[in-house]
Amino acid sequence: MELGPYILLASLEGAVTAAVLALTAVGLALVFGVMRVVNIAHGEFFMLGAVIAWWVAQTVGGHPAIGFAAALVIAPLAVGAIAAAADMTILKRLDYDPERTIVATIGLLYILQQLTLMTYGPEARPVEAPFNQRIALPWIEHGDTGWQVIWPWGLGTTSYKLAVIGAAGVVLAGVWLMMARSRLGLVMRATQADRDMALAFGIPVERVYALVFGIGAALAALAAVLIVPIQQAHYLMGADPLLLSFIVVIIGGLGSLPGTVLAAVLIGLSDGIISVFFSPTLAKIIATLLVALVLVFRPEGLFGTRRT
Repeated sequence: MELGPYILLASLEGAVTAAVLALTAVGLALVFGVMRVVNIAHGEFFMLGAVIAWWVAQTVGGHPAIGFAAALVIAPLAVGAIAAAADMTILKRLDYDPERTIVATIGLLYILQQLTLMTYGPEARPVEAPFNQRIALPWIEHGDTGWQVIWPWGLGTTSYKLAVIGAAGVVLAGVWLMMARSRLGLVMRATQADRDMALAFGIPVERVYALVFGIGAALAALAAVLIVPIQQAHYLMGADPLLLSFIVVIIGGLGSLPGTVLAAVLIGLSDGIISVFFSPTLAKIIATLLVALVLVFRPEGLFGTRRT
């Protein structure tokens, strides 16, 4: 069998990674774009989403689809509320100073992590997927009799992984519509452009900040709910999403949602392919080197705008 089917299989795995990464990174980009806050605790909001999803699924019981559907609603809302409360009680009191908010979110990271360890425990726990049918994939190959369709053993994916990709695409489209076409998005963009002018026009900037911080965390939690049937919920699972999200946001351009999505696709696909053929460590090394190159040759990122 040729190399092509293996590349297709690796690309499908990378597409799942890219879908989840795009949701997580867009939440981080939204917070930085509007608030100019670097949220180091973003990965822990991702982790909380997975842990709450496990708790909801276990509490609801019954068919896996019922518990999973409840987790899709409850986990993002709960994490978003926690993040908004953290903004109003911590970041607001620091007046959103860049240096102090970095230190504060580092502290929030450890608080959330240790509270989860004390209540949830150190075990990694799975959430059953609502559906998980195996889907075999065909491959077109040129043989002795010409072009023919074959069904290589092991070349396939699952219905749930395809659903994750589709669900992420729908949510990302919804975020774009919210930012580009809704009154809420207009208020966010006005606050991003000039905070003082927004205050002068009567926009409640602090409420907007709390809402944006909550939405960013809710997107990370939603990404975690989608991925937890494939991975497992664990109190240390926030580190990789945080690192990859920062890589994606830097490459795409700080605060640029289109650039963030494109960078997530590039990093996710490359991570999937390199991890399959070489090692996950090499994939992280290459992504980090790419960030270094972007910072040297294009500091504003692929879609960012150079500040004057």
